[in-house]
Amino acid sequence: MEPVEVWGGVECTIRRIREGYSDQLVSSGHRTRIEDLDLFAELGIRKLRYPILWEQVAPESLDTPDWTWTDERMARLRELGIDPVITLLHHGSGPRYTALDQDSFVPGLARFAGMVAERYPWLTHYTPVNEPLTTARFSGLYGIWYPHGTDDHTFVRIQLNHIRGTREAMKAIRQVNPAAKLVQTEDLGKTHSTPNLAYQAEFENNRRWLTYDMLCGYLDGNHAMWGYLRDNGASEQELMDLVHDPLPPDILGINHYVTSERFLDENHQYFEHHRRVHGGERPDFADVEAVRVRPIQLLGYYGLLKEAWERYHLPIAVTEVHLDCTREEQMRWVQYAWDAATRLKEEGVDMRAITIWSLLGAYDWNSLLTEEGAFYESGVFDLRGGRPRSTALFKMIKGLATEGHYHHPLLQSKGWWERDDRFRYHHHCSASKTS
Repeated sequence: MEPVEVWGGVECTIRRIREGYSDQLVSSGHRTRIEDLDLFAELGIRKLRYPILWEQVAPESLDTPDWTWTDERMARLRELGIDPVITLLHHGSGPRYTALDQDSFVPGLARFAGMVAERYPWLTHYTPVNEPLTTARFSGLYGIWYPHGTDDHTFVRIQLNHIRGTREAMKAIRQVNPAAKLVQTEDLGKTHSTPNLAYQAEFENNRRWLTYDMLCGYLDGNHAMWGYLRDNGASEQELMDLVHDPLPPDILGINHYVTSERFLDENHQYFEHHRRVHGGERPDFADVEAVRVRPIQLLGYYGLLKEAWERYHLPIAVTEVHLDCTREEQMRWVQYAWDAATRLKEEGVDMRAITIWSLLGAYDWNSLLTEEGAFYESGVFDLRGGRPRSTALFKMIKGLATEGHYHHPLLQSKGWWERDDRFRYHHHCSASKTS
């Protein structure tokens, strides 16, 4: 049996807050360092999640695109023998002449996708919209990113536009290259709760599948989210249109972080430093990372990937593996993902790859990109010296990518997320049940 592949990725978010934009590729310097691609090739990876972003290519109009940067990068990737998995919108809102909740978004994204395919007909793997549900939550429900919606109607409209935009984008791409594949990424976690908040955990655990359920045509009148979507602006016709004209991903791109599993507790006074959710007519509650709560049994990579396989039976790649921590813990997190993917492949799951994210590190994700230039977390390369410098991850990733294994004494110890010293909360949580 062939080992699980190792892919790479570059953090490339162009996010908008109010009238201001920030660009991760500018922050990292990758916009002006084409030689970074040669460093990536030294790792032995053969697939790379990489941006051709709408906001970058056509910031003023789709009639006046500038392909200079992407032409150079696509040509170099071909020379290096690296197959890009192209992202067209990465947590972005699109250029100023559209927005996630506007009618112009879907046709605009589809047109841009067709333009990309026509210019680079050899490209085979696409992610038109990265993490649609996650972006819809942050942009339409929590008010963090543009257009700063804080209501269910805006969230639902953005999510529908994301899914319809993805479908129309892939149709436009496949008119040029019928063999083009959809690699649909989404963050996958699990919500746990006290017994009193089981209703909320159930809602969130149903909602987490929205991206894939919509694309696969699962969201009909019998779906647990049907009533919610209809009550918040989705018409029966547009929902059933997704059922009758589905677009199942060719590869499920599962992103998972150590904080992706959550715990809800109405005893919010014990969690004053964490997000407090106002329940409206129901009690307020705290939403905290489940990894810190003693009674919670985390599903982790293995459990969550198995859930996705059993629900969809589609090929899976872990499309973001990253931890902001010490070098030792970063290595253990990669091993944690690798071991889960390898075990599942041995059990018959169609596991394709794990993706090392972000090769160059990332900026300001500890504040969800709301504080520009305030925080940097390194990846396989560390940029704090001004140029990419290999970290301890480099040899590990190269070993996994080229030989299918890597051994180091540090990997004999469990990561902090599996050790008992991770817990911060006990007491009232000790009798709580998970959902």
